[in-house]
Amino acid sequence: MPEDDPALSAEEELALARLALAEGDLRHAAEHVAAALVRAPTLPEVHETLARLAAASGGDLDLFPLGHHAFVGAVVARAHLLAAAGRPAEGLDLLAAATGYAPAVEWAAVPWVTAPDLPERLDPERTARILMQVCATAPDPVPRRLRDPLRPYLTLARNAVAVHPAHPLLLGAASALARRLGEIALAVTWASRGVRAQPTKLGEVWLGYAYRSAGRTRDALAALQRAVALDPDDLAVYADIAGTLADHGRLDEALDWIDRALAKDPTFDCAVHTAHRLRFQRDGDVAHLVALADFVRDHPDDTHEHGDLAECCRGRPWLGQVTPAGGPVLDALRQALAADAPVAVRLDGLEPPSAMRTAAVAAPGLAVEVAAVADPDPREPRRATTCQLWRYDGTVAAPTLPTPSAEAAERIRQLAHPAWPHPPAAYDAAVGLATLDLADLLGVLLHPPAAPATALGRVLAGQDPSLWVRCVQVWACLGLLHHRTDEPWDGSTRRRVLLELLWGVEDWITEAAMFALVTAAWVDPAVRTDVARVAAERLADVAAVARERPVPIAVSLAHLALATPDLDPSARAVAESLSAGPAPAIPAGALGRLWRRLTALFRRA
Repeated sequence: MPEDDPALSAEEELALARLALAEGDLRHAAEHVAAALVRAPTLPEVHETLARLAAASGGDLDLFPLGHHAFVGAVVARAHLLAAAGRPAEGLDLLAAATGYAPAVEWAAVPWVTAPDLPERLDPERTARILMQVCATAPDPVPRRLRDPLRPYLTLARNAVAVHPAHPLLLGAASALARRLGEIALAVTWASRGVRAQPTKLGEVWLGYAYRSAGRTRDALAALQRAVALDPDDLAVYADIAGTLADHGRLDEALDWIDRALAKDPTFDCAVHTAHRLRFQRDGDVAHLVALADFVRDHPDDTHEHGDLAECCRGRPWLGQVTPAGGPVLDALRQALAADAPVAVRLDGLEPPSAMRTAAVAAPGLAVEVAAVADPDPREPRRATTCQLWRYDGTVAAPTLPTPSAEAAERIRQLAHPAWPHPPAAYDAAVGLATLDLADLLGVLLHPPAAPATALGRVLAGQDPSLWVRCVQVWACLGLLHHRTDEPWDGSTRRRVLLELLWGVEDWITEAAMFALVTAAWVDPAVRTDVARVAAERLADVAAVARERPVPIAVSLAHLALATPDLDPSARAVAESLSAGPAPAIPAGALGRLWRRLTALFRRA
């Protein structure tokens, strides 16, 4: 159902439809009526013109054809003609399809859908199937802003239940819709009546969901367990029981139910997803999430989309988001931006070059004095490298590479974001950078483009430019993972460059390179041993340096190590020790509120 050109208003489309009708050009009249329905699906004049067209054509349905790429306006117009022709069930099927395509539009808010006598002309099972079709594409629960377009279907459900008060399938489907629309007490009432009329597995599931939404956990579990007794082979119900138990802190019981499901079918997707999520919830071992990512990759045809992996990664350092940077120079930068006045800061030691340069560019009046440069010298790479990105003049760092091309800068600007569902999703999203030259990807690390003119970009530019710079560096390194992927990993350009970045001077780029390597290990089991070894070596170096002087990126690198698949237990112990240090705080004010919204984008469906 492709969108059409939105240039004309409903009134203009109707005027053209009437002209075409007057000329007997029914085909063009139908096209304009369909377009008017998209603009104003409840406007009486649209329906009057549709009625005139129906009268002129003898109710010709072929004026609004269906097909693989059917226009949504034609689908809705055909639905109304079917209802007028005494075929309302077929019309409701089409309206439900339109609602699934564009749920924020009031396609069903028309008199014939909400007429009290409509259910008398419908088979109750067909009505139930229509309500189930609406539920299948609706969020659970439906956000308040999207509820009004669905309320006509709830009115249809009320009218149908009044006509068929003991039909179990209808009562259950009506309960499911009521629950999604926040009518919890009504959902419980209808589902209870449905089970009393005829106990079925599906009816007990609907009742369990209604009880769960009402906060009646014990009753919900009892209903779901009755559903299992009625159909012991429906493993999705086992997963529902496990999820309900886990939501109330009963993890051991939840895992017992999941183990029962997996004993019946070790590959059942709902059980596998729930099992890994709950095991991670119990012990925090990232191995469970890596195993889940492997399962998702190896089973692309799951029964439906799952959000367990994203739920576990959301808000966690590097698993689902860039970690905010901290340190006195960034504190001074934020103060300078907030005060819009000169600020001076004296540093006990040298901060990462990306931090120093970000401050210098974003607040040219910021006066920074470095008291001393401690050993080991942070201006020197940790290992010999042929990819020297920074050149120092005393304590001032300057980029060694030219600015990237305008195309590379724009592509990064469109893609960079501080949050992602999980590492494999970040990897997939970065494929758009695969065609950029290596020089451009490296240049972007040192010369990040300006933040985009979006709500996110404006807040970052005005309150914390450091987060935008870190976003750019992370996505540039993810782009490096897609560079010349035809080369075998061990001798590849992408591996060599990321390792050189990893062992360069201590910088935010070090973190971005390590995240790219960790992501590679998530998506490709063949490179896990290599990446785990590299992560352990880099972490050991950080720990050794940290015994001599502060390492600003130590906590972040520790979190990255903890996200690394197959990390050696001794390295994990070092990472856990380092990660216990003070983490950068989430900024306050508008930036903090935006950050919390960003990290809540990827909620479980």
